[in-house]
Amino acid sequence: MKITEIINGKRPSLSFEVFPPKTWDAYESVKNATERIAELSPSYMSVTYGAGGSTAGYTLSIAENLQKKFGVTSLAHLTCVSSSKEDIKARLQEMKNSGIVNVLALRGDIPDGFDKEKLEYRYAAELIEDIKEFGGFCIGGACYPESHPESPTSFDDIKYLAEKVRCGCEFLTTQMFFDNNILYNFMYRIREAGINVPVVAGIMPVTNPKQIKRICRISGAALPQRFCRIVDRYGSDIPAMRQAGIAYATEQVIDLYANGINAVHIYSMNDPDVAAAIKRNVSAIVK
Repeated sequence: MKITEIINGKRPSLSFEVFPPKTWDAYESVKNATERIAELSPSYMSVTYGAGGSTAGYTLSIAENLQKKFGVTSLAHLTCVSSSKEDIKARLQEMKNSGIVNVLALRGDIPDGFDKEKLEYRYAAELIEDIKEFGGFCIGGACYPESHPESPTSFDDIKYLAEKVRCGCEFLTTQMFFDNNILYNFMYRIREAGINVPVVAGIMPVTNPKQIKRICRISGAALPQRFCRIVDRYGSDIPAMRQAGIAYATEQVIDLYANGINAVHIYSMNDPDVAAAIKRNVSAIVK
């Protein structure tokens, strides 16, 4: 099933992101974790892609397993920044052969020391254009409610986002955010700019305070004072922080649904228990 068919339905959707192992020896434990999340019957599951395609084979293997064994629609991530156009065509053919019809097209981070002059892809829009030309895929893209860290201004960021949609992006998934008002403001601005594809809200349950600095560095996400107080109070108590982080994320999800955002994607960090807690907390809402 195409992701657009799922997120455009009347029923609120709740999906989960998982990531493949970095090495073969971790494959079985990661596979088991993703299967436990699949048993929650999410609307769909996305599988991330390692930097420079380092886990490309694992991404496809996990995505294919979730779809064939559990009947869960899979969304495979695909990054392009250090790939050739022939590499991308080969990976798309592999996805097609495996029955994957949904792809999240991302630029990815430029590897340290890589010669930028040799890049065949500089922007995600170029990848989206090639996937569209290849045919047969429902194409998603990323968006940044607080603007991409490399964008000069929020206006430039929305301009680049509109280019993704022009090139064939059919839905967008947001970077994580911790203040729903940031998303609501972002939605207003992109709709005013004529970007009308569905937007899936990405939520990260923070259950370990050690995650926070890295999260903010990568995403540029702002931390509301209310959230900071939770971390200050419970950050040194692991069980309490876990419970508080799940509660905070649940509150965000419920508020999003109540305000008309019908598609929510949970960055699960491969933690089946966190995924199950979120699903349980909104079970009557997404039934």
